[in-house]
Amino acid sequence: MATNIFMNNQQPQTTTLITAQSDQWSTGILGCCDDMDICCFGCWCFPCFTCDTASRFGECFCLPLLDMCAFRFCLPSCANISMSMRVAVRYRYKIQGDMTGDCMYATFCTVCSWCQVAREIKRRSVTFTLVNAQPAYIGVQEGLVATQPAVVSAQPVVSVISQENL
Repeated sequence: MATNIFMNNQQPQTTTLITAQSDQWSTGILGCCDDMDICCFGCWCFPCFTCDTASRFGECFCLPLLDMCAFRFCLPSCANISMSMRVAVRYRYKIQGDMTGDCMYATFCTVCSWCQVAREIKRRSVTFTLVNAQPAYIGVQEGLVATQPAVVSAQPVVSVISQENL
């Protein structure tokens, strides 16, 4: 069990990290050179790529296969999954645009559209961990000896030690 000790009423310093996200796509529709892994995966194994991208976005991994089945059997795809994914990514990340543009990209530039969506998901889902590891000074009064070592944690928990507790 860790004990947090702060002497002389000193509280740990807190640091606020603010990340600013743009309201634009981070790459263009033809930005394949920005992430060659995504571009190659999309070009060489498109069905696997779309399923992986949908899964990374939190959707069912086999959802894009509905578009491919509808196309194969010449059925009209009322729920165009490519366009739906593009619109969902725009809404989640608050990217400017409209459904007309989404429909055009998803219909005529399907692979490029999926690659742009995958790059956006990859870039915006990066998590940052900030650890404030500043050295802390713990002053000890004469005559006070702790029975267990003191551990300073990054959590703002305050414990007061008095001579009665020892």
